[in-house]
Amino acid sequence: MNIKLKLYASLMRYLPDDVADRHTAVLNVPEGMTPAKLIEDRKLPKESCFLVLLNGVYLTPAERETRQIQEGDAVAIWPPIAGG
Repeated sequence: MNIKLKLYASLMRYLPDDVADRHTAVLNVPEGMTPAKLIEDRKLPKESCFLVLLNGVYLTPAERETRQIQEGDAVAIWPPIAGG
C-alpha cells in the first residue's frame, strides 16, 4: 500500500534521494504497518521522532506502536525543536 512519509528539520536527511517534494516521500509499505515500525524500518533515530502525526492527528508514543497505517495515509514526523 502507498503512504506519504513527511519528515522535517534534521530528519529530512532520512528521506530517499529521489523525492520530488523536499519533505515528502511516497512509500510502499506492507499492510499492518504502524508508525513505530515505519520509524524502525526507515532507520530513523527514535529519540529524534518527537512529534508524530497520522493524517494531521498527534499520536502518543503508545499509539505509535498500535495504530495501523492505511492506504493513502500521511505520517509526519518532527524532531524536538528548541525556541526562545
